Amino acid sequence: AERGRVWRTVVLAMGALGVMGAGMAVGSRGNGGGGMLEGSYNKVFPQRMRISPMVREIVPRRVISCAAEEESGLKMDAVVLEKLDSMERTYHELTERMADPDVLSDQSKLRQISKEHAAAREVAEEYEKWRNLKEELEEAKEMLTESASDPDMQAFLREEQDRINKETLDCEVKLKVLLLPRDPNDDKDVMLEIRAGTGGDESGIWAGDLLNVYQKYADSQGWKTKIVDSSSAEHGGYKTVIVEVTGDKVYSKMKMEAGVHRVQRVPATESQGRIHTSTATVAIMPQVDDVTIQLDPKEIRLQTARSGGAGGQNVNKVETAIDLLHIPTGIRIFCTQERSQLKNKELAFQILRNKLYEMELEKQRSAVAGERAAQIGSASRSEKIRTYNWKDSRCTDHRLQENFPLPQFLSGNLEPIVEKFIMAEQEAKLLEMAEQS
Repeated sequence: AERGRVWRTVVLAMGALGVMGAGMAVGSRGNGGGGMLEGSYNKVFPQRMRISPMVREIVPRRVISCAAEEESGLKMDAVVLEKLDSMERTYHELTERMADPDVLSDQSKLRQISKEHAAAREVAEEYEKWRNLKEELEEAKEMLTESASDPDMQAFLREEQDRINKETLDCEVKLKVLLLPRDPNDDKDVMLEIRAGTGGDESGIWAGDLLNVYQKYADSQGWKTKIVDSSSAEHGGYKTVIVEVTGDKVYSKMKMEAGVHRVQRVPATESQGRIHTSTATVAIMPQVDDVTIQLDPKEIRLQTARSGGAGGQNVNKVETAIDLLHIPTGIRIFCTQERSQLKNKELAFQILRNKLYEMELEKQRSAVAGERAAQIGSASRSEKIRTYNWKDSRCTDHRLQENFPLPQFLSGNLEPIVEKFIMAEQEAKLLEMAEQS
């Protein structure tokens, strides 16, 4: 029953993408595969859309191959073209707004419009490329008709048609992926929170190691990081550290880091060379404003205190620190990073809003969790998402069920893992689209 359900879902996904011949594949399933062609998954599920190993094992290869061999390829119907036209118009409108003096004078608004513009530009440029390829194809067909008496020219034009058809198909696949529903939080900046878990002093050291990894990855992406709150561990690292990460599409690439990270190694504090297992918990909270999350003043208990430490007489004699308690949830935030009470108060409320929003997202994920969510992981805090084994120099992602080189992760190169999750997310959306259609 499970094989039949997944088999049917994937074929429907091909139908939803406009792959001609998917119905024929369904009707031909019971004939033992006669006449069906063996081939690559890539023609229907290219590299960015490769289906997961679990689905690949369940779905007969000949089913996907059969549909992939149909000559019509992906169909750009009227609905898709209308949506692309609309997004192209949006792109031009955003381009004009970015030159508006009112927008240029408002950094917050300019930043938001710039992100929307970047997302729309990718679609608009790919759509323009698709139209140009269509025009090239029509010109090649006309020249092929006119050069009937020239065999060499005919052979050249047929090769040209094959090239254009291939590029057009690749372009259509990319456009289909770009038009898939996007997570509304993907473009947001984040608050990254790392907490030491089980393992005593080693867990604090491990939390510090994770922070170094994420800072390296942020630098490689051109993002900016700022520690907004921290509690140092006795033997190095952190008990808790919260970092603000700002840049382009931060949440889209960081959201799957949320969960429990387990490390197996000989700690620096171990004198007898025994391997210990320790954990640290990572939370990824999208940045939200006071409109998205509204706080009731009656539910807030706010106190001030002296910060102490570096900063001169101001922080030592004036109560610049903020101690914020959200009574319904018990969330407590103590901010001392800034040198003024006002800035610490703003920062404390921002962290609280982000935490409450992340809690609401967690509820939504739990409510819609099903078979598909189980394949790519729910990214909940309670879920052990990775194990880092120093002895075998291996980083194992339990959601992807794949191993990655440990030095690669420690150097801050998370891109191979991120790309795998993007592919899994696209797969899930394709299957959902198939079921809805």
